[in-house]
Amino acid sequence: MRRSALLLLLWLPTAALAETAAAPAELNRVVAVVNNDVILQSELNQRIKTTEAQLKRQSTPSPPPNVLRRQVLERLIVERLQLQLAEKGGIRVDDEALNEALRRIADQNKLTLAEFKQVLEKDGYDFTAFRGEIRNQLIISELRRRQVENRVQVTDREIDNVLLTASSQANADDEYRVGHILVGVREGASSGDVDAARGRADAILQEVRRGADFAAVAAARSEGETNLEGGDLGWRRLSQLPAVIADAVIRLKPGQVSELVRDPAGFHVVKVLDVRRGQRLVVTQAHARHILLKPDQAHTEDAVRTRLDQLRRRVQGGDDFAQLARAHSMDPGSAARGGDLGWLNPGDVVPDFERAISGLQPGQVSEPFRTQFGWHIAQVVERRQHDSTDEVRRARARDLVRQRKIDEETQAWVRRLREEGYVEIRPEE
Repeated sequence: MRRSALLLLLWLPTAALAETAAAPAELNRVVAVVNNDVILQSELNQRIKTTEAQLKRQSTPSPPPNVLRRQVLERLIVERLQLQLAEKGGIRVDDEALNEALRRIADQNKLTLAEFKQVLEKDGYDFTAFRGEIRNQLIISELRRRQVENRVQVTDREIDNVLLTASSQANADDEYRVGHILVGVREGASSGDVDAARGRADAILQEVRRGADFAAVAAARSEGETNLEGGDLGWRRLSQLPAVIADAVIRLKPGQVSELVRDPAGFHVVKVLDVRRGQRLVVTQAHARHILLKPDQAHTEDAVRTRLDQLRRRVQGGDDFAQLARAHSMDPGSAARGGDLGWLNPGDVVPDFERAISGLQPGQVSEPFRTQFGWHIAQVVERRQHDSTDEVRRARARDLVRQRKIDEETQAWVRRLREEGYVEIRPEE
């Protein structure tokens, strides 16, 4: 596969990655009923094919075919349940938003949208089906934002507690690459079921301690969301991990495996794959300001972009940016300040905004660009080198507490959604 297509697949949310090539119609028997919908054999086969390719790229041994089929089918079921809930909630993604998302993917692959489409088709992907997959992932992302993320609140006390705990640890800024295996326990499980889960988890623990490949065991036997990634959670600081897992990680050296860790989700086996040490955070800050406009029923995406381009030309012609921001910007937080966002550290704003201002010289105004909040033009007032260790640590602590809570709430929400839905898995022929 070409490098550009590989980058595309890495961009896609792992738990929802789907193959988009066409499948033979004769395979379209029903393999599962999900509420009032069905999953077809062709869908399952195509997703298995993509997952096998993904495992190969990651150098993760593929689990036995029957295990892989069960895990992939479970992901399809959970995805379908989320899409059904989103439809009931009236969540839609219009063509303009979808096209913008596709343009961002193409940009990440350093291609135009037309070039990106050609590469996909040369690699055997159906572009229309691919558009449908991206639309589904945008819908699921919006559903999770409404159902989980918008309800998560972070207090100053929680941030202070994280910083207080971190200040007592010499490795507070260290990052750990963590491997994870979960043997799940459903809510309300009997003591017998809990003991059985503990037994399975202990057998897995002994297996990896005897030298079995952790990624292969995770891919074959973990019930965690990263099972088909070999259980790799990626690089995380201690404060970014659930507390019970962080407590295990802090006691481990690279290559070591924890004792069994118990929490409401079940039993965990944790391995520290690698560690990288933290350091002082001297960063380049940007003092920036912006004007935000949002499309609505009366103003299309193109109309908003055209209006921002007119404002940009006015600034270039000598009009005051701050006055234009006060008069036109739809950002309630900054409009009264002339669009001023203050000094920004890397990571303070969403990636699309950060990319747009990264190449600007002081005084320069960006072309109109889109983020999840709407359309913007931005200006960098000045830049400076700044030791932002304390500020970044606090901002990071807030983000990590929030992300930890989002992860925990999302897992619980997905479990409830799965348990409450009607799912009938048809036996294999």
